[in-house]
Amino acid sequence: MSDRYELILTCPKSLESLLAEEAAGLGLEEVREQTAAVRGFAGLETAYRLCLWSRLANRVLLVLRRFPVVDAESLYQDVLAVDWAEHMEPSGTLAVEFSGNGSGIDNTHFGALKVKDAIVDKLRTADGTRPSIDKINPHLRIHLRLDRGEAVLSLDLSGHSLHQRGYRLQQGAAPLKENLAAAVLIRSGWPRIAAAGGALADPMCGVGTFLVEAAMIAADQAPNLRREQWGFSYWLGHVPALWKKLHAEAEERAAIGLRKPPLWIRGYEADPRLIQPARNNIERAGLSDWVKVYQGELATFEPRPDQNQTGLVVSNPPYGERLGDEASLLYLYQHLGERLRQSCLNWEAAVFTGAPELGKRMGLRSHKQYAFWNGALPCKLLLFKILPEQFVTGERRSSRANDTGDSDEQQPLVAQANQAARLSEGGQMFANRLQKNLKTLGKWARKADIQCYRLYDADMPEYALAIDLYQDWVHVQEYAPPRSIDPEKAQARLLDALAAIPVALGVPQDKVVIKRRERQSGTKQYERQATQGQFLEVNEGGIKLLVNLTDYLDTGLFLDHRPLRLRIQKEAAGKRFLNLFCYTATASVHAAKGGARSTTSVDLSKTYLDWARRNLSLNGFSDKQKLEQGDVMAWLAADRGEYELIFIDPPTFSNSKRMEGVFDVQRDHVQLLDLAMNRLAPGGVLYFSNNFRKFQLDEGLAARYVVEEISASTIDQDFARNPKIHRAWKLMAR
Repeated sequence: MSDRYELILTCPKSLESLLAEEAAGLGLEEVREQTAAVRGFAGLETAYRLCLWSRLANRVLLVLRRFPVVDAESLYQDVLAVDWAEHMEPSGTLAVEFSGNGSGIDNTHFGALKVKDAIVDKLRTADGTRPSIDKINPHLRIHLRLDRGEAVLSLDLSGHSLHQRGYRLQQGAAPLKENLAAAVLIRSGWPRIAAAGGALADPMCGVGTFLVEAAMIAADQAPNLRREQWGFSYWLGHVPALWKKLHAEAEERAAIGLRKPPLWIRGYEADPRLIQPARNNIERAGLSDWVKVYQGELATFEPRPDQNQTGLVVSNPPYGERLGDEASLLYLYQHLGERLRQSCLNWEAAVFTGAPELGKRMGLRSHKQYAFWNGALPCKLLLFKILPEQFVTGERRSSRANDTGDSDEQQPLVAQANQAARLSEGGQMFANRLQKNLKTLGKWARKADIQCYRLYDADMPEYALAIDLYQDWVHVQEYAPPRSIDPEKAQARLLDALAAIPVALGVPQDKVVIKRRERQSGTKQYERQATQGQFLEVNEGGIKLLVNLTDYLDTGLFLDHRPLRLRIQKEAAGKRFLNLFCYTATASVHAAKGGARSTTSVDLSKTYLDWARRNLSLNGFSDKQKLEQGDVMAWLAADRGEYELIFIDPPTFSNSKRMEGVFDVQRDHVQLLDLAMNRLAPGGVLYFSNNFRKFQLDEGLAARYVVEEISASTIDQDFARNPKIHRAWKLMAR
């Protein structure tokens, strides 16, 4: 075998230049970068050193042969031509990984089979002994990369990916791979800071990956020192004496490093469930004397400036991929920025994020940014120097900020808010509008004893939000911007608004919930968005109702129908009440409160009928309150009851799997109303409402029934700015 080999080191995309620099430092020659890899040439000693010491590579591949591939048969013949007896025993185990395509090979499984067949056929003995397949822990792992007609056949010296150091057996929800964490630390300047005796803190440490990788760098510990199984362990070209020498040198370096006074490396984690897993990982890495983890919120994180301590704060905050995450993440980033400015003066900071626009809300200017990939997710590493000249204090109010007509008495509060939250000019104007609305609508709501109402409904076109108050909670719905709007500008305005809301309304940041409302199809608006299961009890018209602000797009209480529900409560005494498309049956609870003889509520969703049952029980109503699961049209066709009061508020469109066909309110409302009017008792009243903006009531209905549009009287003051929120009619028999 050769004394000098071609080596390929694979890595996560975006780490190529860092890996090239590291590999050259470890002895790799003629280094060239490729996509998600570097290649070069070296002897076996360097190959072993790369396996042991590379903090950034995924795998170290020793190239056995490069050859052109015309078709599957030529691939087989060229793999067969390798002297496999130099590399493994016929009785050994084998795994083949194949990537790429071309030359008539478009299926990686087929390509891997051709490579495997060639190796097995070459090694098969006269008595039939041949290598067997073991995909988990094979004696030899072979890679073949096919690209533009050229095959690169390699032996994997690393075995399992090198990012698997062996210490992290317990993980959090979305952990960074160890080599990506090491890359972030290297880009952040941690080797330089550690060499100078600096400290390191991670205020959102999860299971401690940054902490362990940082301590290994500071203590000069080879990242894979503790690995026992290697891809070369059973390779016949392996030179154990050479490996033992390099391993012993690495052990000695680690021992010397760990005998040094430990650096101050600390992690803080709010989730108590992650504390013990983090400590276990640190202990497995042999770094318990160097790294400490504490349970606590971001606010508990504080270094020791009293001892002139400086260093690096590194953090990988959540990215926010779920509905409603924007608000909590905005405040998290703002809070992180505040902690850095208040407690980490003269430190450096590194924030690794998949939401770089949130990084701009930290109140700090980053002096450097690096693009990274975390799997398929594009990310950025933002680097900061925590110095007063890097603080972003926010824009001063311009004279135009008064264009919203706010009174002078509102200005001091907004000015105070600006100082606390560093609102942009747009954010200041938005805060002024919210305070103006709150002053007017708050007075009306208190007088009418209304706890839940709409405060803002896209009053300023550039801030396309609906903001509802539910007692001391704020429920924000973002109307998805049209495609003509620059997504970055739309996101910046959303973040401006979210920064302004808690300041303008005087509510804690954790009581703001945001959701995105887009054009809905079918039952999407009723589908579960999250699983927090937190219900809030609110009051309306003397009854108690349960709302859920987090789990669904809608909350369980349609605020715009408040006047209709109160009207039903006043008219329900002694009547049999029917509620079709009942949702959470809030109107049924009002009817029961008003003295209805009975209520019947029909809906297709078991989830919402269970919610309805809880609403009724919360108010002590159970007897004579029927809940029926079914398709409303089919149910009406089968029902033979009579009702003196009927309420129908159908969806615009529904194509649930549990119903026959598709319901379209414009197309099907005549059939729906005819079926319902057949169930209306003499002298009874039917209220029909819907939210389809383009809805037109069929003119023929007026020939059969007494029809009166009552939309204007069903719009309360909080929806006066948007009177097209719904239309409503009162129908009676002629």
